[in-house]
Amino acid sequence: MRYALYSVPTEPSICHCRMCQKAFGNYFAALAGVPMADLAWTRGRPGTFDSSELVERGFCRDCGTPLFFRYRNRDRISVSIGSLDEPARVKPTTQYGIESRLPAFFELASLPGETTEEGTPAEWLPKMASRQHPDHD
Repeated sequence: MRYALYSVPTEPSICHCRMCQKAFGNYFAALAGVPMADLAWTRGRPGTFDSSELVERGFCRDCGTPLFFRYRNRDRISVSIGSLDEPARVKPTTQYGIESRLPAFFELASLPGETTEEGTPAEWLPKMASRQHPDHD
């Protein structure tokens, strides 16, 4: 599954609402949007789920990666920042749904950490090659 954006995504945000937590299986959803005409599916077609009467969400049918969020009554689509080829280029500027923000969210940056290589047996590393969508064609 691949898509192309024909404009720079705007309104980058994270949403803590309970629906986004469930849709992403995470503390929040990180999203940034473009006009509908500025997104093209270049390989495969996403699966969709109507998470409410107003919202449609898309995901990769093969690997399950959350791909987009869209209000049906808007000509705009927000892609998951983590699904971008270069997610570090898109920095969230606001938060939504903060009434559902989980308390541990505030502590995440202060947790101890290690790299993947540090915490994984060396013989496992070759077998951990990602089967999710590639970052580049």
